Amino acid sequence: MNRLIRTFASVAAVSLLSVAAVQAAEIKAGDLVITEAWSRATPGGAKVAGGFLTIDNKGAAADRLVSATADVAGKVEVHEMSMDNGVMKMRLLDKGLSIEPGKTVKLAPGGYHIMLLDLKGPLKEGEKVPVTLQFEKAGKVPVTLDVAGVGAKAPGDAGGSMTKTDHKGHSGH
Repeated sequence: MNRLIRTFASVAAVSLLSVAAVQAAEIKAGDLVITEAWSRATPGGAKVAGGFLTIDNKGAAADRLVSATADVAGKVEVHEMSMDNGVMKMRLLDKGLSIEPGKTVKLAPGGYHIMLLDLKGPLKEGEKVPVTLQFEKAGKVPVTLDVAGVGAKAPGDAGGSMTKTDHKGHSGH
């Protein structure tokens, strides 16, 4: 009976966290509005993870995401992924990422992202990962990454196995 009660309590707690994740969607810092902050669950032993979010600059001047920190990682960097002659390349944006006035910059899989390096443990689906973004003008901005499934493509996507997700993405070609 105690086991059943504990299981029910765990399910109820996860349900409440899911509702809280949907409600805690927007962070304002100066002229910047940050939404959809998320990451993917990592397999055990993985030492890197990507962080994704959307940044809207509502102001009249550019700002720049220059760095980030997270307790779960030894180091956090701002990166860009791009295709070069059919080869996907990832590079560190050592001068940061410019957020032009009136523009929206989406950090998403396959493009700009924050890279959490030297993970201290796996990221688990349903977890909340605190990260501090450092902007040139807006300063330090705490955000929370909602951890989605391993193969998630967007916030709230449960994902699944990478193979299964990749297979679905290529059907019909």
